[in-house]
Amino acid sequence: MTTVSKIEWTERTWNPTIGCTKISPGCKHCYAEGMAGRLQAMRTPGYENGFELTLLPQRLRDPLLRKTPTTYFVNSMSDLFHEDVPTEYIKQVFDVIEQAHWHTFQILTKRADRMAEIFRKKKAPSNAWLGVSVEDRKYGVPRIDHLRTVNAAIRFLSVEPLLEDVGFLNLDHIHWVIVGGESGPKARPMKIEWVDSIRAQCEDAGVAFFFKQWGGWGADGVKRAKKHNGRELHGRTWDEMPAQAMGT
Repeated sequence: MTTVSKIEWTERTWNPTIGCTKISPGCKHCYAEGMAGRLQAMRTPGYENGFELTLLPQRLRDPLLRKTPTTYFVNSMSDLFHEDVPTEYIKQVFDVIEQAHWHTFQILTKRADRMAEIFRKKKAPSNAWLGVSVEDRKYGVPRIDHLRTVNAAIRFLSVEPLLEDVGFLNLDHIHWVIVGGESGPKARPMKIEWVDSIRAQCEDAGVAFFFKQWGGWGADGVKRAKKHNGRELHGRTWDEMPAQAMGT
């Protein structure tokens, strides 16, 4: 089963695994954990175990059944490179990605070291975009160096939730940077100068910049509902995509 996504930078989600465990500050208010609890209460198939890591091999072939090309965010409800996901299962996921060559697949992880190890001696499928989460300096920024070693057509950063000024980012061989604030009632604030620093670095490095959202705090530093804060940064929407995605 795949579903239409409300995430601004993708089209659909595909979750061949569900569930995860927290490993860094970016995980503190995990949206997927809360959603899994709600889906479990609704008795939605696949969520019988709530947010406990669960493999769903019955979903592996779902992208092959959709013939109209689309962009999938893989494991929006999990982390494909979680230490408890067998390497053989990860291989099966990427086998499907390679077979479904008419789709684009976006894979995001906080386990950048495991992803780098799995692709140490091989290239990712050309239709797979591989990315890492970068929420702060201590945990997030070091993941970029692991990502840089992966032979992938598109390497991207999801700087969400942005929890502090991440300082200098080495964007060599990075193609796309997404930035966003945290949502939800316990959202931590994101400052406009943190976002501006990343945007300026992307511009200097020639890297596509995508501003996803302000989240629970506005550009003015006031906490309010996410829908009232919008997506504009300095009066405009930043929806840049990697050059390959634009056919160049």
